[in-house]
Amino acid sequence: MRDYSKVGPQFWIGPTGKKLRAAGMEAQIVAMYLLTSPHANMLGLYYCPVMFIAHETGLGIEGANKGLQRAIEADFCQYDEASEVVWVMEMASYQVGEALKASDLRVKGVQNEYASLPENPYLARFYEKYSDAFCMSSCRGNSSPSEAPLKPLASQEQEQEKEQKQEQKDKGAAAPAPSSPGPDGEGSPAEPGQPDGAGAAAPAADGGKGGDKLPRALGVRDLVAEGVERQHAEDWLKVRTAKRAPLTPTAWDDVKAEAAKAGITPADAVKVSATNSWQGFKATWYAKLGQEGQAHAGRGGLPTNGTHGGYENRNYGQGGAL
Repeated sequence: MRDYSKVGPQFWIGPTGKKLRAAGMEAQIVAMYLLTSPHANMLGLYYCPVMFIAHETGLGIEGANKGLQRAIEADFCQYDEASEVVWVMEMASYQVGEALKASDLRVKGVQNEYASLPENPYLARFYEKYSDAFCMSSCRGNSSPSEAPLKPLASQEQEQEKEQKQEQKDKGAAAPAPSSPGPDGEGSPAEPGQPDGAGAAAPAADGGKGGDKLPRALGVRDLVAEGVERQHAEDWLKVRTAKRAPLTPTAWDDVKAEAAKAGITPADAVKVSATNSWQGFKATWYAKLGQEGQAHAGRGGLPTNGTHGGYENRNYGQGGAL
């Protein structure tokens, strides 16, 4: 077991760190675990059954699988189920160093650690990536870097099916009896206590003409693709689903327009709406939060400009010390 691991502040605020944050809490926990795991080595390439992650993080098997898959999607690591080996691709560059001189005693240590690894699809790719930097002399693995298999987690397909079913459920939700919709088709916007017009039914997505095919409801992936943090997207869509209001492209365009009026990003608008259980978003509601002082008291929060005191953004994908 290693005595320590090197983890710097860029883990939280660098480009890869931001991807992990957007992917959700489980991704951040799993990523931090992989950097500091008692089973890890300085190469970032090691045996790590999902059971270890589940038990030692407290996430459980489902949470560990979810976090690991999201970390893979954020380009933080790769995982082979057959060998149960994980590879945090840039870990060696900041645990060992950017490069070693041939006379450095760590050169032998790297080669010995590499030689002791169990068979896995990443051996040849690791050598190709680090052989020059670490003066490595012997390559393992029969696959060339381009031929090494990249087997996804079994849980990935399950999660994709789950999201597809949720989207189908949203699309198939019956439209309730029409009420007096606001300008964005979300119900009356003039209820500070219930800004989304709770209890008011959303109009039919086809404009109430009847018989027309409903447009495809947007899902978590669509919102994440627009810069919304996954957890905020999931929470907000749950609110809309509970109020029988699938998120149509038109409704999403209205939210983005209102966010622009409020001077914030659509991602921040979703965060505020999810926290306050709003079905939609209005610039006037957001302004009212500020007037009442609720935004800084934990009811949604007035988003900041996202800066971090001038810290540089650095991509883990570039390697180097943190």
